[in-house]
Amino acid sequence: MEYIILGAAPGVAICLIIFYRDLYSKEPILNLVISFILGCLAILPAMLFEDALGSVNNGTVTGLAIFCYLIVGFSEEFSKFLGLRLYSYNQKAFDEPLDGIIYSVIVSMGFATTENILYAVKYQDMNVIMLRAILTVPAHATFGIIMGYYVGKAKFNSKNSVGLMLTGLLGAIFFHGTFDFFLFLSQQQNANPNESNLMIAGGAVVSFIISLILCRNMIVKDQRISRHMFKDHTPPPPNA
Repeated sequence: MEYIILGAAPGVAICLIIFYRDLYSKEPILNLVISFILGCLAILPAMLFEDALGSVNNGTVTGLAIFCYLIVGFSEEFSKFLGLRLYSYNQKAFDEPLDGIIYSVIVSMGFATTENILYAVKYQDMNVIMLRAILTVPAHATFGIIMGYYVGKAKFNSKNSVGLMLTGLLGAIFFHGTFDFFLFLSQQQNANPNESNLMIAGGAVVSFIISLILCRNMIVKDQRISRHMFKDHTPPPPNA
């Protein structure tokens, strides 16, 4: 039970953080719970897809790149996208561009929480649990923000909704694939840590930091739009 709790904690914490970033028109709790559950379920098709095509990772850099971008990145982000597009996007409460980010992160955290619990129970290793808590799960949140930012724009731009949603999906796939590529490459080069492998693994951290900066800017932009849309609404005090 303790490993299930440890595995679930980071994703739940991020859900609470993103929920409180929505100052002006909060989403119904039921919508968020359903979105989270859809994210949990999204791991099933992604795992089947990855298991079926995992052999493309044949030990070469090219094979690893194909696996990270076209197998893992695509299957996981597309599975999340389906939950976001088929349910969350259609809700009446989706009434501001920021909601794209809110719902996308909730779906992503459903996925990441399920994945994290599976890792925690399988390995029962605090080093693995802590690394995923401070890096992998937050990385999933940034992929969700990138996707959700463009899905939120698409909701209010009917002329280019398909293009914007595709941009969000491809952006999430790119950053997800890049993050995994550097992590897996460092593991594939040598099982024993050395300076070269640490530098390669650092590429994953750099891609995470870049996506984090982009995500902060995206949230700030959408919050400005929300403030304008709901300017007659007074946001709750910070400690409410």
